Amino acid sequence: MFLPCTPDEIERLGWDAPDVILVSGDAYIDSPFSGVAVIGRVLTAAGFRVAIIPQPALDTHDDIRRLGQPRLFWGVSGGCVDSMVANRTANGKKRMQDDFTPGGINNARPDRAVIAYCNLIRSAFKPCKPLVIGGIEASLRRIAHYDYWSDSVRRPLLFDAKADILVYGMAEHTVTGIARALRDGRDWRALRGLCYAAPADSTTLPDGAVTLPDYKTVAARTTPGFQAFLEMFRAFAANQSPYTARALLQRVDTRLLVHNPPAHPLTAAELDAAHELPYMLDTHPVHARQGKVRALETIRFSLTTHRGCYGECNFCSISMHQGRAVVSRSEASILTEAKRMTRHPKFTGIVHDVGGPTANMYGFACRRMTKTGGCAGRRCLFPACCPSLKPDHSAQIDLLTKLRHLPGVRKIFVASGIRPDLIAADTKHGEKYVETIVTRHVSGQIKLAPEHCAPRVLEAMGKPGTASLIKFKKAFDDLNRIHGLKQFMTYYFIAAHPGCTDDDMLKLKSFAQNTLRLKPEQVQIFTPTPSTWSTAMYYTGIDPFTGKPIRVTRGLREKQAQKEIVTGIPKR
Repeated sequence: MFLPCTPDEIERLGWDAPDVILVSGDAYIDSPFSGVAVIGRVLTAAGFRVAIIPQPALDTHDDIRRLGQPRLFWGVSGGCVDSMVANRTANGKKRMQDDFTPGGINNARPDRAVIAYCNLIRSAFKPCKPLVIGGIEASLRRIAHYDYWSDSVRRPLLFDAKADILVYGMAEHTVTGIARALRDGRDWRALRGLCYAAPADSTTLPDGAVTLPDYKTVAARTTPGFQAFLEMFRAFAANQSPYTARALLQRVDTRLLVHNPPAHPLTAAELDAAHELPYMLDTHPVHARQGKVRALETIRFSLTTHRGCYGECNFCSISMHQGRAVVSRSEASILTEAKRMTRHPKFTGIVHDVGGPTANMYGFACRRMTKTGGCAGRRCLFPACCPSLKPDHSAQIDLLTKLRHLPGVRKIFVASGIRPDLIAADTKHGEKYVETIVTRHVSGQIKLAPEHCAPRVLEAMGKPGTASLIKFKKAFDDLNRIHGLKQFMTYYFIAAHPGCTDDDMLKLKSFAQNTLRLKPEQVQIFTPTPSTWSTAMYYTGIDPFTGKPIRVTRGLREKQAQKEIVTGIPKR
C-alpha cells in the first residue's frame, strides 16, 4: 500500500487527519531511492500517520489544501536534486527534461522549490502548522551560501523559506525525533541534525558553539568578504563529524541561525530496517494519467548497499549530505530485498545496479572513522588511499555471487561507478574484483569518473592521479579480449573547474585520445553547487587550502570553449 496522496485514501484509512504531510518537488516514487518515501515510511513505522503531496500546483490552493492540515508538521523537500540544479544548466538555460516528473517534461518543479512550497503552504493555512524543510536542497543551503544562479551569497534557506526547522543530512533520526517531540509537547531544539532561528540576544544557545562570520560580512564582494566566506566555510566543514562537531551560530540580520551538530549515521541494522520497509517500487497511481516517471526505470530494480563516501571530492556534495563515513548494509538484508524484488510483477530478472555513491566502497571501514569520525585535516583517498582504510572487495564479490544465484535473477549489473584507486589499494582482492565485474556485471559499458588528468586540476578537485585509472583500463581491455567480450568504458570529465586552463583541457584531450583511445562526449561544465569546496574556490577566486589565488573561468563562452576543446562539438 502506498502512503496516501488523496482525500479518498485518507477516508479509506479512517483518518481524521494525517500527523505529517510531506510535500515534494518530485513525483511520489515509493522506493528506498526516494528521500521523501524513506522519511514517510520511517515515520509510519514509528507509529505516525503520514501523507504525501507530490509536486503541488502553485497557482491554486486547492492542491495543497486537499488533505487539510497535518496534526504535527509539514515536511517540505525540493526533491532528490536541488531544484536549481534540476531546472538550470551550468549555462543558466532551462532544462527541458525532468526524470522525476511524470511525462518527463520539466514543467512541475519550481525554481527554489522549498521556498515556493513554504510560501504556498503559509498562504493556504493561517495559522500554519510548523514547517520542517529538508532534503538535499535544504541540506546544502543550511548556512549562508554562494548561489550560482543569482551570482550572490544567499541567506540560510531556513530564513528565506521562513520555515520553523531545517533538517539536514539523511535525517531519519532527526525527523522522527521532531515528530515525537511535537506529539508529546517537548522541546526539539537540542536534537542533532537540525537548524533553527533564535533571537540574537538569546540566553539559551548551545554550549561551546562556534560563531561563524555573519551573513552581511560573508555576502560582501570584497577581499575581506571573500576571506570571511572562506573562514565560515572552513569552520562549517570542520564541524561535520557527529563525533567531534560543535554547534554553529551565524547572525543573519537581527537573528541567529543555530546549527546543531550532525546526527549520528544510522547503524547497519537501522539502515537494513529502513530498506526493508514495504516499498511498492512504483509511482503512486495519482500520477497515472500524467505519464511515466523516467527515474523509476533506473531505480525500481536497483539495490543500495551502503551510504556515505570516503572520496570527499571538492566539487561533490555527498560528504556534506550523507557524510564521509560509509555505513554498509548486511548481506542478509540486501539478499532479502532482492528476493522481494524478484516477486514484483514487473521484475524481468535484471537488477540494474548494486551499489551506492561509489559501488566499491561496500563492506569495509576504517576503525578510526567508526569510532571518532575520521582524521581531522586528512582525507581517506586524497592525495592517495590512506593506509588505515585498507580497502577489501571480498564482501562485494561474495554479495554479487549470492545475488547471481537467486532464483529469478538473470543478470546483475553494477552501474554506480567505481573508484580504480580503491581497487589498486586492495592487493589481496582487487584483481579478482575487476575480473568479477568485467566478466559478469557490466551492461555493455562501465562508468568511471576521472574528471581530469592535469595534476594541478586534479589537486584542485581533490582527486588522485591517473595511474590507477590506466591500470584499470588495461585490466578491463585484457579481460574483454580474453573472454571475447565487447564492452566499453565511459568516462565523465569536467571542464572549467577552478584552476583549469585551456592548456589543461588540451592535455585532457591528448590524454583521452592517446591513452584512453576515445573522443570524449560526456564532458560537463563545472556547476558550482552550494556547500562544496570547489564552489568556495569559484566564488572567492582563492584556493581555500593554500590561501593563494586560483584561476576561475566565469564567462559562459569561455566555459563552453573549454568543453569544446575536448569534445570538438560546438554548442548550437
